[in-house]
This record gives sequence, C-alpha cells and structure tokens, in this order.
Amino acid sequence: MARRSHSQWRIAVMGVARWSKVEDLSGEQRMPGVQSARMFQAACAALLALVLSVLPAAATSRIKDLANIEGVRQNQLIGYGLVVGLNGTGDTLNNIPFTKQSLQAMLERMGVNIRGATIRTGNVAAVMVTGNLPAFGTQGTRMDVTVSALGDAKNLQGGTLLVTPLLGADGNVYAVAQGSLAISGFQAEGEAAKIVRGVPTVGRIANGAIIEREIEFALNRLPNVRLALRNADFTTAKRIAAAVNDYLGVKTAEPIDPSTVQLSIPAEFKGNVVAFLTEIEQLQVEPDLAAKIVIDERSGIIVMGRDVRVAMVAVAQGNLTVTITESPQASQPNALSRGRTVVTPRSSVSVSEDGKKFALVKDGVSLQQLVDGLNGLGIGPRDLIGILQAIKAAGAIQADIEVM
Repeated sequence: MARRSHSQWRIAVMGVARWSKVEDLSGEQRMPGVQSARMFQAACAALLALVLSVLPAAATSRIKDLANIEGVRQNQLIGYGLVVGLNGTGDTLNNIPFTKQSLQAMLERMGVNIRGATIRTGNVAAVMVTGNLPAFGTQGTRMDVTVSALGDAKNLQGGTLLVTPLLGADGNVYAVAQGSLAISGFQAEGEAAKIVRGVPTVGRIANGAIIEREIEFALNRLPNVRLALRNADFTTAKRIAAAVNDYLGVKTAEPIDPSTVQLSIPAEFKGNVVAFLTEIEQLQVEPDLAAKIVIDERSGIIVMGRDVRVAMVAVAQGNLTVTITESPQASQPNALSRGRTVVTPRSSVSVSEDGKKFALVKDGVSLQQLVDGLNGLGIGPRDLIGILQAIKAAGAIQADIEVM
C-alpha cells in the first residue's frame, strides 16, 4: 500500500472539519466518524423530545403553597367604635340607643357633660371594627382594618373612625385603630328614586391600626415543626415527606395523618429553624386530590376535578313545558234586552316536550369526554346539575358531589 503524502493527510484532516468525503487509495468513499456521532446525538435528542411531548405534564407546587406551618397563623381582633364626620347619613339617635350612649360616654371622657340634654345629629354612626393580627407582628407595625355599620346608618362615606381598641379572644388589647374610611360603594337618592352601588355601610382603613401587643412564639427553639396540609390527603402528605427526606439525605419528615407532616430539626439547623424552613418550603411536590364535583345550585356553577370518572351509563334528558294562555272575552246581550254583559273565560292549554335525545356515556371516560357527551345533549348548567346527581345516585360516577 502506497504511503500518503503530507498534502494528502492535510486534505483528509480538513475534509473531516468541513464534513466532506475523503477518498482513500482503494477508491472507496467513507464519512468521518465525527459526522456519524453527531447524527446519532441529534436523533437521540429528537426521540427524547418526542417522548417528553407525549408524556402528560405534572402540575407541581411548592410546599409553602400546599401546607401551613403549625403555629404560624393570624389572630382575629374585634372592637367597637364610633365614626364621625358623616354628612347626615349616620345613625338615628332616637332609634339606636347604643349610639347615643356611646356618644355621651365619649363626650364625658372629653370633659363634656350632656346628661339629660337632647341630642340631634346624624353625623355619628356606631361601627364594629375587625382585623387580623399577622403572625410575628411586632409593636409599632400597622395592619389593615374593616369598619362595618352597626346601626341604621345609610352611608359611611367621608367618615373618620375615632380611637378604637381591638381585642383578641382572651380579652386583651392587641391593637388600636383610627383613621379615615375608604368606601367602595355609594348611594344617591332623590324624591322618587334611589341608586345604590356596592355596600356603602362597610369601609376599610389601610394601615389603620397600630399593633400594641405582640404574641410570643419561639420558633427557633422548637425541637420539631409540623406542616398542616391545606387539603388533607394521604398521598400528598407522603410525597411531601419523601421530597424533604430526599433533599436532606436523612429521614427527618414523617407523615402523621392525611393533614400533618412532622419535621424533626436536623443537627445543623438547631437554633435556626427559619433557615431550615426556607430550604424546605421551596421544594416542588405534585399534589394528589380526591375526585370531586362541586355544585352551586344558586348560581348554576359546576366545577369538576380532572380525576372524575364515569362508568357506562345511558342518559336521556327532556324538558316538559306546559303553556296556559288566558284570553277572556266579553259577552254582550242583544239590544233592548234585559240581559247584562258578562266576561267569558277562555283558556288554551298546550304541552310540548323538548330534548328527546338519548346519549350513552361509555365506561371510564375522562373529564373532557364527559363534558363533550353531556354538551351533546344541548342542556344547560342547571339541567346538568340534575343529571350529575342522578348519575351519582345510580352509582355510575366515581367522585364526591359537594353541593354548596
């Protein structure tokens, strides 16, 4: 076999770089190994992309969106106060005795004695003030409050809430509220007409309360932390525990029941539970929920989960309509007769039946197929509510039906 010259070797190397074919001394043509390897990698990548596109995408959520930390919660506060500065739309003092008593007591604390005097004002309203004390709220920080009329006030627009202490369930004062109200609704009326939009007797004060007392909670000194699932489920609790254990490499999470997962604080996070929870709450978990159908009969809203399945069942739907039309006629006597005019009733009754379709829902259909099949009957949401309840009564639907 003849030896290649230096120029031939150079051409061969350049041919590989340019993806060109190189002819050897025997006259045969061969592709370089680099080209075949790249083609193989491209084919594998295309096959992998095709497989991933066929697989259903799993809807994952963070642990912080699936569970709450036990003990880290808000506390409800409530208080009673007065709103002043109303433009004649406040309580009627003669009809609302507690507003009059509160006004008298407030003025006496200010050094004004009006006992026995007649008070006529429509610019004051008795209100209830509510708010939620945030978790780990510190002294001096502010919180929002909601103000609601308690008497017969028509509108709280333009009013100012006087200093109102907010109490907790234990009777202690945790915050003090005061400020101008923001009303989303309004009311306008004349002699013969009135327009009301929204609820003008409820207002809100953004950052209207100052926290005066803190609720102590030593989070960093806890030996273990419990996660409370917002939607109790055995599978979801187990998946959360498995995700935490896989991330840390040690068994620190254990599902206690469908709504609770207990976390033991690892040694490296002792005294720093905040850092431990920061690492844990970002983990992604796919929640698993039971098949459920939620029905609101008042508004006709129907919500069905993705795991709802239906056994083979035949469905027929028909609307029976009965129409009664009254067309009375007057019967008059002949001229110069002693008869009298009477009204003769005439009724017309008609019966019609619409929607005589009969549909077959096959076994194990998905949610989309179920919706398409029921829509094929041409029925509305309220008729669909009755059909779903009838299918559930027949034992052909594998889901819980919750009627709101």
